[in-house]
Amino acid sequence: MDTLSGSVERITFYNHENGYTVLRLRPEVSRGQRLPGLSYDGLTTVVGNLPELSPGEHLKLSGQWDTHPKHGAQFKAEVCEQALPATVAGMESYLGSGMIKGIGPKMAERIVGRFKEETFEVIERQPERLLEVPGIGPDRTGKIIAAWQEQKQVKEIMLFLHSHGVSTNLAVKIYKTYGDAALETVQKNPYQLERDIYGVGFKTADRIAQALGLPPEHPSRIEAGIVFALNEMINDGHVYAPRDMLGGRAIELLGVAPELIPPALERLAQEERIRAEMLPPFSGSEK
Repeated sequence: MDTLSGSVERITFYNHENGYTVLRLRPEVSRGQRLPGLSYDGLTTVVGNLPELSPGEHLKLSGQWDTHPKHGAQFKAEVCEQALPATVAGMESYLGSGMIKGIGPKMAERIVGRFKEETFEVIERQPERLLEVPGIGPDRTGKIIAAWQEQKQVKEIMLFLHSHGVSTNLAVKIYKTYGDAALETVQKNPYQLERDIYGVGFKTADRIAQALGLPPEHPSRIEAGIVFALNEMINDGHVYAPRDMLGGRAIELLGVAPELIPPALERLAQEERIRAEMLPPFSGSEK
């Protein structure tokens, strides 16, 4: 995978539904280094399903270069790590982007003009000092603090997901689905992703669960594995699955002790995630 680092110059397009983004990045380049698609103004185009970004943010991207038939060379990002800007100009651009409610371009200029390089430190640790800026009262200070904490939480969620092997594309889907409850949901039961997010299958959820340290015998894993095995049998053309056959498939998939399967089947039936029926002609048999 290729890597690319730099600061966001502007957001050209952002889809709030899936996070698909087109942005212009000012890349960090070494002396003599040549990048594909670098325009005369020193910018390059980045596309991908990304978290909501703002001008001035510093990004570390992993992905690959691609050539669009109309727009030329662009970087297709698969992993995105965010960092707050460290320069005064970057701070002003970030705060004035509209990402932090209560701060527009003019107010961003005043805030950064007052606190300089300490701007983010003040907002984070001494937000009451925002009252030193002309035009900021208690109400606006409260809005700024709330918006700042919201953005901080989003970044923490994305960082946590990235650190456990979740791609940016999937991390965006997870956050869009669960919002502030994303961390709690993933930590409590990563197999919930398979049920709630289109395109997430058992194997992806299982990989995330392993990264989180969930034991192979975790009830949620066994239940998800049984449902996956049943769906695989349906895809093979079966209209029902004998209990023993389904149990065998699940044991082979999960690598767990056979005695863990029957209780999981009962839980799934009680929750109506599967349907168990007795075959009338054969007493004591189930399907």
